[in-house]
Amino acid sequence: MMAFASACLLWLIAVAVYDFRERRVPNWLVLAGVVSALAALALGSTPFDSTWQSSLLGSALGFGFLLLFYVTGLMGAGDVKFTGALGLWVGLSALVPIWIIASLIAGAHSVLWLTLRRWPFFPRLALLLAGPSRAPEPGAPSRRVRIIPYAAYLALAAAAWMVWGRQS
Repeated sequence: MMAFASACLLWLIAVAVYDFRERRVPNWLVLAGVVSALAALALGSTPFDSTWQSSLLGSALGFGFLLLFYVTGLMGAGDVKFTGALGLWVGLSALVPIWIIASLIAGAHSVLWLTLRRWPFFPRLALLLAGPSRAPEPGAPSRRVRIIPYAAYLALAAAAWMVWGRQS
């Protein structure tokens, strides 16, 4: 179980770092999480003690619910796919508090960014919160700017839940 807990933690850190730096989660990173979560489930060694049923429900709920935000243009596809993979790792019962924690952090990020944009007391912090600036490539369709690294906040919340959330 310790090996899968370490693998999950390393995956969560990789997702957080990548999403903070690039404001996207690549498919290969999502797929690595899915494969390792399925291996942990098959061997009965999930770090969150989730069952197949709970993990599949967590994955379906996470993916399905956030898909609505993607369709409306409020969220990137990487966030949606990552949440589906995260649901496999954590299961339904842990996904809900992780989701709440990540959403509160993302909300604080948004409020701070909007505040600093309006009153630029700390312009470097505002730029850091906004993420990397990219000039659109010639001929490429314009893409919506993703300010909030939601997958990173989900990953951090899941890592915190691994360490502290299950302690009584």
